Amino acid sequence: MRPEALFPLYSPVRSLAGIGPRLEELLIRVAGGDHVVDLLWVLPTGLIDRRHQPQIAHARPGEIATIKVHVDDHIPARTRRLPYRVRVSDETGGMVLTFFNGREDFLRKTLPEGETRIVSGTLEDYQGVLQMTHPDFIVAPEDMATLPLVEPVYPLTTGLTSKVMGKATRGALARVPELPEWLDAALKNLHHFAAWHDAIAAAHKPDVEKDLSPQTPHRRRLAYDEMLANQLALAMMRAHMRKSSGRSLKGDGTIAGRIRAGLPYELTGTQEITLGEIGRDLESPERMLRLLQGDVGAGKTVVAVLAMAQAAEAGAQSAMMAPTEILARQHFATIAPLAEAAGLKAAILTGRDKGATRAAVLDDLKSGAIQIIVGTHALFQDDIEFADLGFAVIDEQHRFGVHQRLALGAKGKGVDVLVMTATPIPRTLTLTAYGDMDVSRITEKPPGRKPVKTVALPLTRLGDVVDAVRREVGRDGQIYWVCPLVEESELIDAAAAEERFAFLEDLFGKKVALIHGRMKGVEKDRVMAAFKAGETRILVSTTVIEVGVDVAAANVMVVEHAERFGLAQLHQLRGRVGRGTESGSCLLIYQAPLGETAKARIEILRETDDGFRIAEEDLRLRGAGDLLGTKQAGLPRFRMADLEAHADLLEIARDDAALILHQDPDLKSPRGEALRVLLYLFGRDEAVRYLKSG
Repeated sequence: MRPEALFPLYSPVRSLAGIGPRLEELLIRVAGGDHVVDLLWVLPTGLIDRRHQPQIAHARPGEIATIKVHVDDHIPARTRRLPYRVRVSDETGGMVLTFFNGREDFLRKTLPEGETRIVSGTLEDYQGVLQMTHPDFIVAPEDMATLPLVEPVYPLTTGLTSKVMGKATRGALARVPELPEWLDAALKNLHHFAAWHDAIAAAHKPDVEKDLSPQTPHRRRLAYDEMLANQLALAMMRAHMRKSSGRSLKGDGTIAGRIRAGLPYELTGTQEITLGEIGRDLESPERMLRLLQGDVGAGKTVVAVLAMAQAAEAGAQSAMMAPTEILARQHFATIAPLAEAAGLKAAILTGRDKGATRAAVLDDLKSGAIQIIVGTHALFQDDIEFADLGFAVIDEQHRFGVHQRLALGAKGKGVDVLVMTATPIPRTLTLTAYGDMDVSRITEKPPGRKPVKTVALPLTRLGDVVDAVRREVGRDGQIYWVCPLVEESELIDAAAAEERFAFLEDLFGKKVALIHGRMKGVEKDRVMAAFKAGETRILVSTTVIEVGVDVAAANVMVVEHAERFGLAQLHQLRGRVGRGTESGSCLLIYQAPLGETAKARIEILRETDDGFRIAEEDLRLRGAGDLLGTKQAGLPRFRMADLEAHADLLEIARDDAALILHQDPDLKSPRGEALRVLLYLFGRDEAVRYLKSG
C-alpha cells in the first residue's frame, strides 16, 4: 500500500483550495495527471522579477516595476470602447493606470481616491504619458508582504492564468511531507544534493535566471530521484522476470536448417551474431527478455522466424504481435511461406477475424496444431488459449506498454520474450525504456540494398515534384506521398491527406489511392493490396505507412511539410523505398523559411542513412519526449529529468539500482524502506508489487 505520508500528494487536484471542476480540468491538462503531486513535477520555465521599485520619474517603459503611488482621481470611460483610467502620482511625477472593460464599483474599491497603493506590472509609453495597463498586483502598503517580488513562470494552457497556476502549485508545495532519505550519503555529498523536501521547494522558488538551469544542484537532485525510480523499477521487473521460472527451448537445428535452405540470400554478420544471442537465451533455463534493434529492412523478421523454428524444435508454440493490422498481415506474408517450407503451420489472428474462421484458429492454437501465430492486440484476449506458448515476439514495442508485454508472456509458462523495433533508439533511451532487457543490434544493411537519394525542396517547387512523380508513373514505378502531421489528431491529419488526394486524382485519375488512420481495417487492407499488386501507382497517406509497410516496386517517397516530422520518423518513411533492386528517391518538401532545427534535421538525413546516428541526433535536437513522433506508451515520460542535460546521472542511477538490489533485493533495510517511498512517490507502484509477489 502507498505510504500514508504520500496521501496528501495523491489527493485529486480539486482538493486544493479554490479549484473547481473547470480549473481542475485545465490544471490536469498542464500537469499531465490528476493528482496534487503532478503539479509538483511541472517546474518553472522562467521568472518575473518585481524587485525593481523606482519612483515614477525614474521608471522606464518596457520594464516591470513595483511602485508606491497616491491615487489622485478616476476617469470613467465615456463609451464601452474606451478604457477606464486612474491617475496616480508620487513626489516625483504622475502616471496612468488603464483598464479595459473595467467595472467602476470594483476599481473605486480597489483604488480609493486619496489613498496610497502599491502597483506592480509592465510599464509602457502612451502618447508621451507613462502608463500601466491592467497592473498584475494592486495592494495596500500594509499588505506588501503578500506581493510576490519574484514570481515563477509556469507552462499554461488556454483559460489557465499564471495566478491560478501559481496558487495551485503553492497549495501543492504546502502539502509536501518530510520523507526519509533514499539517497546514498556519499553520493548526496559528492553532488551537493539537498534533502528532497528542500530541493522541490527550491526548484519552485527561483531567485535569479540561473536557478532555472537543469544543472542547478536542486534540479539535478530531482532529476536523479526520477531516474533512480525508473532504473530501480526496471531492475526489479527484470529480477522478477528472471526469477519466475523459465524453461529451456533447445532445438536440434532441423527446422531452422530447412528455413535457411529456402532463403535466397545469406544472413549478414550481425544477423548471425544476434541469432546466436537469442538462441542461447532460448536454451537457457532463465526467461529471456531481449530487445532486438535493427534499422528499417535490416532483416529482423527472418531472425525472429529462425528463433521461432528453434522453439518449434523444442515442441513449443510461438506468437508474434504487431501494432497494426497492416503490419501483422505483412509479417504473416513473410513468415507463412518460410514456415510452410519447413513443415510448420502458421496462422494469423486480428480483431477482424470473426465467426468460423476465428473459431478454427482458436481450436488449432489450443490443440497445438498451429506452431506460429501472428496477430495484433487480439492475441491478448481472454478466450485465446495456447497448447504450449514458449516464445513471444513483440514488434514495434514502443506502441505497446510494459503491461501488454507481460500480458502476452502470461499466456504460457516461462515464456521467452523478444521485442523488436525498427526505430533505432539512442543508448540513453534504451536504458530508460528497456533497462529491463538485454539488447541486440543488427547494424548492417542486407547485401544489394542501395542507398536512397534524399532531396529537399521548398513547397513553391511543388510543380517539379509532380513532374518527377509523372515520370515515375510513366515508367510503371510506384510512389508514396505522405501528408503532413497537422497535429496529434487523426481527423485533421486525414483531412490534409484527403485534400492532397483530390489534387493528385485530378492529375492522375484512378492511379491514385488514399489511406489514413480513420479508415476501417478492411478498407485499409483493400487499398494496400491494390497498391502492392500495382493496380494503383500513387498512395497518398498519413503516417499510417511509417512502420513496416513493404512494397518492393515503390521507389519514390514524397514527404510533404517535412519540417513537421521528427528525424527518426523521416528516416522511417525514407526506409519504405528502395527495397527492391533499384535505388530509391526521397523528396522532402518543406515550407520556407526553415527554422534552425528543421534545417539541421534535413541536413543530417542528406548526410547519412545510419539509423543509430540519426536517432542520437534526433534526441539531441528534440529531446526525449517527442523522439518517436508522439507520446508513446512504452517510453517513460520524464517530468524533471532531461535525458540530454542529465545523461551522466542516468548511468549513475543504473549502477546505483543494480547495487541496491544486489545488497538488499527485498528492500528491507532502512534505505530499502525509503526507496519503497521513492517508488510510490513516482507512481511505480507496480515495481513494489513485484517485491511482495516474490
